[in-house]
Amino acid sequence: MRLIGGRLVQAALTLVGALTIMFLILRLTPGDPVQIMLGDYRTPELEAALRARYGLDQPLPVQYLVYVGNILTGNFGVSYWRNQDVTTLVASVLPYTVQLAVAAIIVTCAIGLPLGVVAALNRNSFTDVAAMMIALLGIAAPGFLLALLLIYVLSYSLGWFPVAGAGEGTNLVNQLRSLVLPALALGFSSAALTARTTRAALLNVLNEDYLRTARAKGLRPLAILRSHALRNGLIPVLAVLGLQLGQLIGGAGVIEIVFSRPGVGKLLIDAILSRDYPLSEALLAVLLTSVIVINLVTDVLYGLVDPRLRVT
Repeated sequence: MRLIGGRLVQAALTLVGALTIMFLILRLTPGDPVQIMLGDYRTPELEAALRARYGLDQPLPVQYLVYVGNILTGNFGVSYWRNQDVTTLVASVLPYTVQLAVAAIIVTCAIGLPLGVVAALNRNSFTDVAAMMIALLGIAAPGFLLALLLIYVLSYSLGWFPVAGAGEGTNLVNQLRSLVLPALALGFSSAALTARTTRAALLNVLNEDYLRTARAKGLRPLAILRSHALRNGLIPVLAVLGLQLGQLIGGAGVIEIVFSRPGVGKLLIDAILSRDYPLSEALLAVLLTSVIVINLVTDVLYGLVDPRLRVT
């Protein structure tokens, strides 16, 4: 309980600090939303009316208190540009980002875990070097570059998958086909990091005395790997996967833009460029809360799995 309580306090303080910094960055960034909305038609009277309508004529501390109240009530008002309820807008795109993040973490596990295990079991061999070269390439290559390559090869040249969109309004098969390339582009770099972490974690475990004892007893290598090495060696990987899931949710915007997918990231970039404060604040609040909650759950689970961390 001490572990969970301490992590909850840390997460709450982190969330408050992050949301406050985000609010200040949005409000102090050059660019006046009222002037952007009015364009060439702005007059002092129209500007004053819009500022009063959206509360932009209030001092910054007052605006911050309104912002805190919006977060606590879940009511962020109306979008400046889209003239729609912000909560409805966020709810309409959030499922697409969640789908993409979950699919990307599946890609991460499907590629990264086997790659790391194979590299660790064949240490200093050609297989090990080849696996780590693939991992290094995944870490170094930008996600948008991989996305463009996947579009050119698998969509444009071979026609296996759709070029853009999320398969809205079609059957489940088409929606899944539209999800494959974005998930690969988003999850490959995370898979590369997971592979390197898995390799390092297993190498630390494979030289332990209890594994040598298991070999001396005549246990099969596969049984030793499954029952002993993986069970203890993959504990650090659990923490990495939790952190990666949070990063995947927060970093999906670029991939959503490349593939013209609806999502939180794509909508957030549009909102920031148009200085749409209510929509930007709501989207950032959702992303920050999601990342912090995922990291909190991962941290607690890691502490429960590894008893050595329960005293910290």
